[in-house]
Amino acid sequence: MADPSDIARRPRVRNARPKIERAALQLFVDEGVDAATTREIAEQAGVSEGALYRHYKGKDELALALFLETHNRLGRMMAEAFEQGGTLEERVERVVTAYCSLADEDWLLFSFHLLSMHRYLPHDTRRDDDPVSITERLIRGLMEAGEIPQGDPALLAAMSLGVMTQSGENKAYNRLPGPFAAHVPAFTRAILAILRQV
Repeated sequence: MADPSDIARRPRVRNARPKIERAALQLFVDEGVDAATTREIAEQAGVSEGALYRHYKGKDELALALFLETHNRLGRMMAEAFEQGGTLEERVERVVTAYCSLADEDWLLFSFHLLSMHRYLPHDTRRDDDPVSITERLIRGLMEAGEIPQGDPALLAAMSLGVMTQSGENKAYNRLPGPFAAHVPAFTRAILAILRQV
């Protein structure tokens, strides 16, 4: 346990929240949420544990907030990219590009999102604006417009998203080199084949 006099002498860190979040992300990806402690997060961020607790109730709230930050932004970006219009190929490519751009923008945050889906998605109530629901809705609209064959929107959404999420997991485990955006053409072709059920 830290000496209280050491903590009192420690300078206050301005903008502690971003430092806490980056330190937490690195520990969560390297060690897992369960193994990381608030003390380790604070030490790596160069702040006191109290500073962490001023922003979050604990590491679980912090981890969920980091997960949902990416999850919610991803849903918005995908919907905006698809709704710009154009051919099916153009819309799918824009969605894939948006997904890959978000991944490349902050790979540490994105890899945490990918590696944590099994943990946090069960706690995220089904909403109209989550990436899976958005994908299902877009696919249903394509079927109603006659742009793709009839099928199960939930299954096609799972398969389409799986092209990118499974590839992202492989990248997180250092099995897929280069920026994620380098694979936009291959991802686009694979998703179009799924949607067209060819």
